[in-house]
Amino acid sequence: MAGNSQRTGRTARKSKSKGKMIIFAVEILLILGMLAILFVVMRSGKGPQIVDLDPNKLGINDKPISNNTSENQAGTNTGVAEPGEIVDTGYMNIALFGVDATTKNGIYKGSRSDTIMIASVNMDTGDIKLVSVYRDTYLNKGTDKYDKCNHAYSEGGAEQAIKMLNMNLDMDITNFITVNYQSLIDLVDGLGGIYIDVNKTELKHINNYQATIVKDLKLSGYTPVTTTGYQKLNGLQTTAFCRIRYIDGGDFGRASNQREVIKAIEEQAKKTDVVTLTNVFSKVVEEIYTSMDSKDLLNLVTNINNYRIIDEGGFPEDSMRTTGNIGAKGSCVIPVDLESNVVWLHKFLFDLDSYTVSDTVKECSAKVKSDTSPYIR
Repeated sequence: MAGNSQRTGRTARKSKSKGKMIIFAVEILLILGMLAILFVVMRSGKGPQIVDLDPNKLGINDKPISNNTSENQAGTNTGVAEPGEIVDTGYMNIALFGVDATTKNGIYKGSRSDTIMIASVNMDTGDIKLVSVYRDTYLNKGTDKYDKCNHAYSEGGAEQAIKMLNMNLDMDITNFITVNYQSLIDLVDGLGGIYIDVNKTELKHINNYQATIVKDLKLSGYTPVTTTGYQKLNGLQTTAFCRIRYIDGGDFGRASNQREVIKAIEEQAKKTDVVTLTNVFSKVVEEIYTSMDSKDLLNLVTNINNYRIIDEGGFPEDSMRTTGNIGAKGSCVIPVDLESNVVWLHKFLFDLDSYTVSDTVKECSAKVKSDTSPYIR
């Protein structure tokens, strides 16, 4: 697809920043149970399933830096970086996937990513912003075919899912973390549970979702949640909470719940001692799939408190989205104007007051509008 000749410098990176890159990566890895790799690799030789991705195959849209600079953007670079080059300031973005896999192989491909998030880290301040990309959003799947965006992971695994995000959203993501039901259960249980505010509507459904997960994973049983309010949930209860769709906002509400869980895990993990974290790591180490190199993270765990989640949201933005049944593709979340949503995203993540989308995004936006406008009243 079309694009300009150079890419932005917002997440370009330089080798001397390797330490800072690793430190903030620890924050994200911990949030999703990825800190398992920090100790177990050293002690047992085990580790997560790691894949090397070719940046040239990830659909990164080329753009000139001069088109997208901002005085408000921390760490803006003035030079041009090629895919894979590293610069010392700016942002780094990581794709976070939660798949509905009930088997080990399902984490690689063949499972739909019911959770799709972008974690964007300001490397100068340690601030982290989370954005959920709603799983039913009608987008280019990374193949120039259009459907619900969670199909990308099922068809082509993490590589195609990252390509989908980069092409549609003008991102330059090269790293990812994927977890499944069991890894989230083991993480939360290892931390001794997390605190979540369960409302009346969620209480009606959380135990039904627990029962479904018990059946899917062939577990022995579950402990019912019996009251509303702020309370400690175990791993199975937390995973069920993440899956509830029959709440205010439907899938929008579910994505909000998932971000709430991530923030609760972050809070609990920062209170947890190293011995307990080591035990958690040992439990979940082989249940995750990532492009991150674990060995470089071993000596940087103590810096985790330098990083914090400061804001979160959803894509498409709530005032610029609608829903509709797109023929045989069923009910989809529709960006009313994809270009405007991408401009909003870059303002939200990178504090860019003025952003001009790539030619690729313009093409995707036109196609989304053409395909969906007959179904929108």
